[in-house]
Amino acid sequence: MTAGTVMHKTRLPLTLWFWATYLVATHGPGISALQLQRQLGVSRYETAWTILHKLRRAMVAPEREPLTGEVEVDEGFLGGRDTDLRGGRQRDGKPLVGVAVEVRGNGSGRLRLQLLPDASSRSLTSFVRTSIATGAIVHTDGWQGYSGLRVAGFEHHSHKQRARFVDREWVLPRAHRALSNLKTWLQGTHHGVSPQHLQVYLDEFVFRHNRRRTPLAGFQTLLGLGAFHEPTTYRQITRGQP
Repeated sequence: MTAGTVMHKTRLPLTLWFWATYLVATHGPGISALQLQRQLGVSRYETAWTILHKLRRAMVAPEREPLTGEVEVDEGFLGGRDTDLRGGRQRDGKPLVGVAVEVRGNGSGRLRLQLLPDASSRSLTSFVRTSIATGAIVHTDGWQGYSGLRVAGFEHHSHKQRARFVDREWVLPRAHRALSNLKTWLQGTHHGVSPQHLQVYLDEFVFRHNRRRTPLAGFQTLLGLGAFHEPTTYRQITRGQP
């Protein structure tokens, strides 16, 4: 019954896994391993930590649909953008995250987040290609790393840096808001995350954002998604492997 799922070879009761999945999917601000340990009543912190990480690795649908329509794309450092450094894109040891979010009227649609090696045209174009449907309207700032999007098949609208903040509103408000909420969530719920595991936390944030209005559906989705992923071992998790 559990073979090939996130519960593969588990020694824990299935009821414990279902309860953990429910808590993870429906707890609005997210849940830390310490909180999950208390809620489940398990004796070892490592047990709750492992359950959480296995569930996080099941939060990305293997064949999820790309973003469509109009999409805002930006990138930012977790820890703040170093505007005093040349170009504002100098890493200074901070992880760089690509953000893509659909424009839905005045609100935000679906979200994608991905760790980026750098802010080069190659990295940014690859992120957009894997996240957004070809032909979509893509809004970015004036960073030269986005210059290849039109050639890649997107309708690219570039907004110059000096015009990013207009009439007290960000030119890319949805992307900016998503990145700001991500930082608050990482610090507030998890009190920071090691770079080794950061991508799965980004996947969890995306999962929560995209199902923020239907938490119970998120629970059902997570149970279903778990059956479509290869089992992850404790060794793979601790080594930061997918």
